[in-house]
Amino acid sequence: MVRGTILAVALAATLGLTGAQARSGDATTVAGPVPTHPALAPLDALVSDYEAWNLTQNPISAGQNGDRAALSKLPDASLAADAARKTALEGFQTRLNAIPAASLDAEGQLNRAFLARIIGDQLTSIGFDTGRFAFTGDDGFHLLAPYLATVTPLNSVADAEAWIDRLKALPKYYGDNIANARRGVKTGWVQPLMITRIAIGQAESALKPAPEDDPLLAPFKSMSAAIPADQQAALKARAVAVIRDQVRPAQQSFLTFLTTEYLPKSKPALGVGGLPGGKPYYAFLARRFTTTDLTPDQIHQLGLSEVARIRAEMDAVRAEAGFTGTHAEFLAFLRGDPRFYVTTREELLEKASTIAKRIDDQLPRFFGTLPRLTYGVRPVPAEIEKGYTSARYFSGSASQGVAGGFMVNTYALDQRGLYELPALALHEAVPGHHLQIALAQELQGVPAFRRDADMTAFVEGWALYSESLGTEMGIYRTPYENFGRLSMEMWRACRLVSDTGIHWLGWSLDEARKCFTDNTALSSLNIENELARYVGWPGQALGYKVGELKIKALRKRAETALGPKFDIRRFHDAVLLAGPLPMDLLEARIDAWIATEKAKG
Repeated sequence: MVRGTILAVALAATLGLTGAQARSGDATTVAGPVPTHPALAPLDALVSDYEAWNLTQNPISAGQNGDRAALSKLPDASLAADAARKTALEGFQTRLNAIPAASLDAEGQLNRAFLARIIGDQLTSIGFDTGRFAFTGDDGFHLLAPYLATVTPLNSVADAEAWIDRLKALPKYYGDNIANARRGVKTGWVQPLMITRIAIGQAESALKPAPEDDPLLAPFKSMSAAIPADQQAALKARAVAVIRDQVRPAQQSFLTFLTTEYLPKSKPALGVGGLPGGKPYYAFLARRFTTTDLTPDQIHQLGLSEVARIRAEMDAVRAEAGFTGTHAEFLAFLRGDPRFYVTTREELLEKASTIAKRIDDQLPRFFGTLPRLTYGVRPVPAEIEKGYTSARYFSGSASQGVAGGFMVNTYALDQRGLYELPALALHEAVPGHHLQIALAQELQGVPAFRRDADMTAFVEGWALYSESLGTEMGIYRTPYENFGRLSMEMWRACRLVSDTGIHWLGWSLDEARKCFTDNTALSSLNIENELARYVGWPGQALGYKVGELKIKALRKRAETALGPKFDIRRFHDAVLLAGPLPMDLLEARIDAWIATEKAKG
């Protein structure tokens, strides 16, 4: 899962944004005017205007791309800013509808269709007032600044001043999000009890460190040596004062709000479908995250069929391993045998690093184009590791000199089965998230709104496809690691079953848990963390399997149509080098690529 982007829900929901950088919490403190470029052709002008406006909404993205002024800003999550965004988006939509698709070339038609989808999703999200969900189990506005602290370099005094200004902006940011959540309380849009308790724990943890030891000071630990030591000390002292005098009161106000106002209104019931207007909202989320017209009922049935298929493959691999017991006994063996676990955090990171380099070694055989931006293997930050999943990807920024990060959770080592590590590396690093996202960041001649698009079915579908590609790359060396791959795939199939079960069919946590405990080798800690994520973030988990199955189907179509002309390297380029696409537009692109390949001599 991508977390260069740790604020997916709080920010994309609050701001009605759908771009990849929107998931990092990108928006400015002002809505900004809608620019115009009358000298350009209508669609080119519209794309240019939309992208310029979008940057005024996204200071994190703008800062990563070289906008110095944006480095000091945080999102404007206020209701008034949402209203201004709605007006601007409706203007873009009117202009777009006035441009006939038939008047455009193929690339123009792709841009028009894609932008129409993005604007439509943004407006629908604003219409549901999704900012009322200001946090989830492992996501939320209150985690934005701690995340940014891990990826913000201070290469100059100006960088440090910008970071201090960003800290000063936190009280307003907290206040706006608390107001959004308070509106949720008044309208019945409140997270379930289990999610609220997690958020309370996070809010309590944020208040524990002394201001001079706060994680928000992380950027000052690696300031440029070009800044004199006394100046570094003075800048850090100013940041400590801001944390003590401004940030701490804002954090305390969030905790007080959670315990005195929000918690009493949180209920044991889990599904968003039970909230006022929740059923239409979840149906929208299913469409938005899968970029298809599949209904929740159809997705549920797809999940059940995938569970059955993968279970049969698991049985075959279990036999290959020479295990004569039952499926349940094999799962217990994997979860309990010491050979599958390490005893130190450093050892887990070293094993992950070794696997990552083995994958790097195979990439040129399967990809014609590789990104220039590198990635590293890092531990999940200690302040968030307890409630975090096994691994995540933190996106990098070439302009800021930040590599991508394959983040490995080194907490609770007895829950981190080594048989899952190859699939995790393939998914989170390469050829999964890092390769796909870094390539998208580096694309030339592709509009920014497409490069940065948050198309979950594509982004997560590609990463899940990458796990299966590891078999062709020779990454899985034992039946146990191959079973780990299947367990990870089963995990995504169970997501289809459990997410729709919770939010559409009204399932209990026990009903949702059963698919995972009965079928996957996931540890109990990972299962509980994942269930909390599905409860608090409805719909997002649906994109993985739907996207993976589409990519696999398109590859099969290409292999069948092209026969000996099929080239896996060119196919992967065709999939990746237009940026992340909705499934229907990806299908059209691959069909056109197949026709072009056929026509070659």
